[in-house]
Amino acid sequence: MKIAPIMRQMKNDNVFDPILLHTGQHYDVLMSENFFSELKIPKPDIYLGVGSNTHAKQVAAIMDKFDDICEQIKPDVILVVGDVNSTMACSLVASKKGIKIVHVEAGIRSFDRTMPEEINRLVTDSLADLLLPPSKDAVENLKKEGHDNKKIELVGNIMIDTLFNFQKQIHESKILVKLGIEEKSFATITLHRPSNVDSKADFYNILKAIEYVQNYLKVVFPVHPRTQKMIERFRFKDYISRMKNLIIIEPLGYFDFSKLVAGSRFVFTDSGGIQEETTVLQIPCITLRDNTERPITISEGTNELAGSDTEKIIGYVNTILNGEWKKGIIPALWDGKTTERIIKRLKKPI
Repeated sequence: MKIAPIMRQMKNDNVFDPILLHTGQHYDVLMSENFFSELKIPKPDIYLGVGSNTHAKQVAAIMDKFDDICEQIKPDVILVVGDVNSTMACSLVASKKGIKIVHVEAGIRSFDRTMPEEINRLVTDSLADLLLPPSKDAVENLKKEGHDNKKIELVGNIMIDTLFNFQKQIHESKILVKLGIEEKSFATITLHRPSNVDSKADFYNILKAIEYVQNYLKVVFPVHPRTQKMIERFRFKDYISRMKNLIIIEPLGYFDFSKLVAGSRFVFTDSGGIQEETTVLQIPCITLRDNTERPITISEGTNELAGSDTEKIIGYVNTILNGEWKKGIIPALWDGKTTERIIKRLKKPI
């Protein structure tokens, strides 16, 4: 979702000779290959196929394979996005080889170092030669950490470019018809973070809140593979099956999922990107985390933090159902033109 608009514009500009590398960190078909197809991302020029493993072993495997690629291709610059293991691993390799690094989505911070993604962000930003933050709070984080102002350029939110670019396809999705639901008659939940699903107590607290909500409206739950595994391990299947208005489905492609979010009365999530998309779509969002690296979605947008606190989640739900949720505004430069600003900056010296 972050690479698609950048690759599209680079391919149409003879200044660049882009090579697309997919590490294979995200290897589930519905969560990777379908996105390449739907978003018209070219087939990767290089596929490392590292697959799943512990964080350390996955980072090591990416570094090992990417090191060989850098020796073969000798790129002038690598561009990395977000905060996944691939982002940090490739940045470490490039830095030691003297290859310039551009980080899209730089500067976002949860200030929670128990999150693996936070370590990835800190390391990548410390190594990057050009930092492209999505929001003004991310710029401030980078400045407080002592990064040179010349390396920082606020470009906006790349995720929103993809959301805007594919509005027609999202609108045409038939997922609501397929599920037998109407707009604003349901809520959507996504849940995958280890802090929620690997803890039986926290997972159960969230399910109790869902049980309450499904008494008032349908709840659609596209289940992440990790979450499905933990449902089985904790033997929650029978409990979930008794929730008559809970609709369990497999993970969706980008168009169907975006249509689902856009049609929701509100969304529960522990995903960072969904906090951003709901803010732009002005849909109430209850984030099932104790912190967020996207605080602007709270200070300016439609998001609030609830963690796994059942009563807090239910309290927020009642606020929404009573029509008392904050309206929110769309943050500056979340306008669908972030790619243009990135490309313009990449044409200047790094």
